[in-house]
Amino acid sequence: MAQTYNPVTPELVEELKKVVGDRYVKTDEEYLEQYQTDEEGNPHFFKKPEVVVFPGTTEEVAEVVKLANKYLVPITPRSAGTGVACGAIPIYHGMVVELQRMNKILKLDADYFYAVCQTGVFTGQLQAEAKKAGVMYAGDPSSAESCQIGGNVANNAGGNRAVRYGTTRDQIYALKVVTPTGDIVDVGARLKKCSTGLCLEQLFAGSEGTLGIITEVTVKLRPLPPYSFNMVCVFNTDKEAFALPNKILKAGIDPTSIEYMGNSAIAMTCKYLDNMEMPHVDEGCCYVIVTVESFDEEESDRKMEKLCDLAEANGSIDEFEADQRIWTLRKQFAEAARDIDRMFQTEDFVVPLDKIAEMTAQIPELEKKYNLYTVTVAHIGDGNIHVLPLNKYGLSPEEWFKTIKAFHADLFPRVYALGGKMSGEHGIGYKKLEEFARCTPEGEVKLIKAIKQALDPNNIMNPGKLVDVNGDFVA
Repeated sequence: MAQTYNPVTPELVEELKKVVGDRYVKTDEEYLEQYQTDEEGNPHFFKKPEVVVFPGTTEEVAEVVKLANKYLVPITPRSAGTGVACGAIPIYHGMVVELQRMNKILKLDADYFYAVCQTGVFTGQLQAEAKKAGVMYAGDPSSAESCQIGGNVANNAGGNRAVRYGTTRDQIYALKVVTPTGDIVDVGARLKKCSTGLCLEQLFAGSEGTLGIITEVTVKLRPLPPYSFNMVCVFNTDKEAFALPNKILKAGIDPTSIEYMGNSAIAMTCKYLDNMEMPHVDEGCCYVIVTVESFDEEESDRKMEKLCDLAEANGSIDEFEADQRIWTLRKQFAEAARDIDRMFQTEDFVVPLDKIAEMTAQIPELEKKYNLYTVTVAHIGDGNIHVLPLNKYGLSPEEWFKTIKAFHADLFPRVYALGGKMSGEHGIGYKKLEEFARCTPEGEVKLIKAIKQALDPNNIMNPGKLVDVNGDFVA
């Protein structure tokens, strides 16, 4: 049976004001429209909340959650709103809990390699403060300057350094979480190993705000390698480019990142960046960008020489050291796509390394079949492919939505047939809810629903995301 929620009443608004203060409860139209979407550009998905609440402490978050249960009003937790899977869109309206006021680094210990951060700390800020202290925070999503650490944990954000350091869940020691019933719990511990009970911090990491609201994160810091290089290897064909990562790994080079940019993606982003000039773009080539870090200068030099030899043996027509333009190019790729089409679709499927070429070789067939124009970048060191269909032909929001649904129904079974998954770092959210249920084994979906129902009996915490507990999914 489909679940119904109560509307936000004046009584609830007054109680919320008593918890967080009048100025931190917003019901005017200007604020509500700001929170009808995250980075999603298709109005088909937009839903306005009825109230936006800005708690300043964990205790205030807990009281807000208790009120949501009392009044049976759904909550959508929100960090910076940089997600692309509609995870921060309040699809049942209700209440958005905006966490931007909780933005302090509470402790940074460079001697023992950890930091304690509130959920609203920007990832780039944490990276910068760690670097000032002579250490490194290894989490590095491409949106680091605009995303926040709580959202990174909730969505298990990936990024460029995942080849060596893993995703966000690999960077965390412990979490402070407000459960869906308003309890405050501490999970995990600042330990190198632990076999005591369930690994609950890992349960909340990647749960997309459906199991609670993360208010504090204790992250791991790492020694800062003094030597590094960024090498661009240029290839005439994708097949040659996609064969390089496994050879690099087998050679023991231990790269920090291996990034791919297809020719159309390079050309599009160069144009967006005021027609920035880059080598070999006009020749139809693609780039593989390899970053290697080291604590020994001679080792760094040896690895650079070995990498160039491997690339040339694999068909590279040129290798050059990357300057800042390369990372600007890579990190501005999504903004370049958005400049062409605000409704662009960001796919982030992931496949085993040996299946990258086989999977991406199918994209031209799908482009033709669904009359799509796509551009591609990828974290090819970990098999995470970002194919971006652009609405270049001016379809209406509803027509574009139907086209993408048909594309997904064809694309994702192909990904799963190769041992892959539909999301490597962006999550499921609301946007891929139906596809996730269709592609995931029934037993796995049952387990996820059972956990959700046990922790959130009223189903108020980001309902309609990841799994359809309500049974009323309508895209």
